[in-house]
Amino acid sequence: MIGEAFPMKRFLLSPVSGRTARQYLYALVCAPLGIAGLVYAVVTLAVGGALSFTFIGLPLIATAIFLAKKFGGVQRRLARTLLGVDIEAPHQNTRWQSAHGLLAKLGAALGDLAAWRAQAYLLVRAPLGVAYIMTLVLGVVEGLGMVLYPVWWSLFDPENKDSHGVAHHSAIQFGSFYFDSWPRAFLATAMGVVAVYAGVWLLKFWLWLDTLLMKSLLGPTRSEVRVEELTVSRAAAVDDSAARLRRIERDLHDGAQAQLVALAMQLGEAKENLDATGAELDLVETRALIDTAHRNAKQAINELRDLARGIHPAALDNGLRDALGTLAARSAMPVTVNVALAERPDRAIETIAYFCAAELLTNAVKHAAPSRAALSVVQEDGGLTLTVEDDGRGGARVGYGGGLAGLLDRVRTVEGSLAVDSPQGGPTRVVVKLPMHV
Repeated sequence: MIGEAFPMKRFLLSPVSGRTARQYLYALVCAPLGIAGLVYAVVTLAVGGALSFTFIGLPLIATAIFLAKKFGGVQRRLARTLLGVDIEAPHQNTRWQSAHGLLAKLGAALGDLAAWRAQAYLLVRAPLGVAYIMTLVLGVVEGLGMVLYPVWWSLFDPENKDSHGVAHHSAIQFGSFYFDSWPRAFLATAMGVVAVYAGVWLLKFWLWLDTLLMKSLLGPTRSEVRVEELTVSRAAAVDDSAARLRRIERDLHDGAQAQLVALAMQLGEAKENLDATGAELDLVETRALIDTAHRNAKQAINELRDLARGIHPAALDNGLRDALGTLAARSAMPVTVNVALAERPDRAIETIAYFCAAELLTNAVKHAAPSRAALSVVQEDGGLTLTVEDDGRGGARVGYGGGLAGLLDRVRTVEGSLAVDSPQGGPTRVVVKLPMHV
């Protein structure tokens, strides 16, 4: 009942809610701006086109679309402030910055697609400005007047005569139907309530259309967004590779290399003892040196094996099922594993999925203190879906510099996605979606 009551309460209060009040203000501000924008766009394009054979026409058009692009920035700020809609700005005109010379600058300005799309927004948005005014006046304002009809009908006692000269104490009529009695006055109130709600939700529909126009014409195009995502993914992949190489170098320098240097020194001392001439051979010392060298050799082998596992786990040679089973067996908490794949993904995808699972299980143990976890990998919608769930205390977020942010950068390199559902108190559910093939 609570889940049903809250939307009903929100609907009943929608005409007087703070959000709707901001929408009223947005419509009142943008209605005249829309009409003025249409006039501006038509006049500047008409005058610029008529003068295009002179030295004035093309610079005038370039200036007009530049100012339209600036207006687009104002419109995005209005949408963000009053509607709560955050629309990303289109990419900068890099041709303008690199152009040299007057003609090159003019060509770059006229070739600015973002500016032309802002000009198109001014042209197509004007009907919405008219719709805003008509909806506010005919729906909300007149509806409110009908809601209050019994009050001002009783106070001012209006009189209206029909075609036969008969006077009716009514200010509103529909044909021969006069609202001249208390029951009919309250009927006008009911009709006013319906008109107000209809006006409010019709206004919300116009705002929805306006938002679609702004996202299409005042925001970045899909290709621009895609280029930006690929640029970020490439930078993340380069940074990840550089960090991985630094870690391998540090692990080799501080671990296996130091062990091998000590091993060489100990074997050198043992060799000197064995090659000693003219002196009594100390077998006890030589045996101790060889024992120490043997231990260092085994330790170096173990460190190299761990390092190789961090680069590419040997268990992945047999596929994700064996690799994730081995990973779960090494976990500090009980982990159930379910792998259902109709085909084997690319090796790169398997590696990303493995390290995502390893990082998520490690984060859960380190930060959430769970008693158990579940790990599943399924093939759906042509891709691979990795899900890690735990019953820990929750609160996981994809924050800058955190482990989950690193995972997000990793999966984006292959056009994957990462979603986190982790309310305070738990449980936590992380879903990683990857393509089957690169």
